[in-house]
Amino acid sequence: MTVRDIAAQTGVSIATVSRVLNGHANVAPETRELVKQAAERLRIQGLGVRPLGKDSQGAVYLRCPYLLTDYFGLIVTSVAETLALHGWAVNLDAGEASQRATVLPALPSRPGTAGAIVILPPEPGEQLTALRASGFPFVVVDPRTPVPPDIAAVSAAHFAGSRSITAHLAGLGHRRIGVIAGPHNWLAGQARLAGHASALAEAGTLHPSELTRSGEPTAEFGYQAAAELLDRPDPRDRPTALACFNDKTAVGALAAAAARGLRVPADLSVTGFDDIDLAQATSPLLTTVRQPLAEMGRMAVSLLIRLLEGHQVEARHVELATDLVVRASTGPALK
Repeated sequence: MTVRDIAAQTGVSIATVSRVLNGHANVAPETRELVKQAAERLRIQGLGVRPLGKDSQGAVYLRCPYLLTDYFGLIVTSVAETLALHGWAVNLDAGEASQRATVLPALPSRPGTAGAIVILPPEPGEQLTALRASGFPFVVVDPRTPVPPDIAAVSAAHFAGSRSITAHLAGLGHRRIGVIAGPHNWLAGQARLAGHASALAEAGTLHPSELTRSGEPTAEFGYQAAAELLDRPDPRDRPTALACFNDKTAVGALAAAAARGLRVPADLSVTGFDDIDLAQATSPLLTTVRQPLAEMGRMAVSLLIRLLEGHQVEARHVELATDLVVRASTGPALK
């Protein structure tokens, strides 16, 4: 008999059974008793049942329902490499087609799965809450929506990062700053808009809503949004700088500026976010905010391993610092 048999008998997660068999304290008394009674019924006490871990049949389910380029590829690579260092196997679920699959509710009963790391999960928050209530150990990387306090999550400091880049633009004299934002219902998008508004308020101005465009963070959207802002009928209403949701939208904005004969940064400043390799391949090189993408992956693995081993995790929401990287795409505002 295995821990999976006990889990099937009791309806609790495999990881919870493992914690009971290992004598960890972080298990409710009634759950502990339920598992012990099931073990006795199955006559496996004393037969050396091994806890599910890196030396047995368990693996970590890694869900990233997006194309593994740039941003997502860096996080996935870091997670996989870090898990390998700790001796864990990885079951990777990636690609945009995976967004249409219903995955989370079945994870606790998925064969050979000890825990999971989910990156920017598109699932509704109710599914994450239900998964946590099942006792299944998992960590969210860059949550799309706010997560409850008892769910482990890792993200970058979106508010502080956005605030730093807008403060940089304000210091250069920019006040009419166009914002090419991400989807309005993304947690990162909301935090970055708040950081932008905070920096402008400190500079003594308010951000006009007509200078914001929200959409999917692609180069195509960046071009379209920048074109709308730069083509406003009254030249006095046009932005002198564009703060973009990520480096890809910034590339689209640079193309829109070039198509209108605008010089960057002499006529228009443009900034990105993430600092992927693309930011150092633009002309001019892109001022951006560096997210610690690899460290986000490593931190997620660290949290998950602690959960798998039954340790008490007090700091479940970890926010990693970002860095402003000033390059050649920003300059003083035109007088």
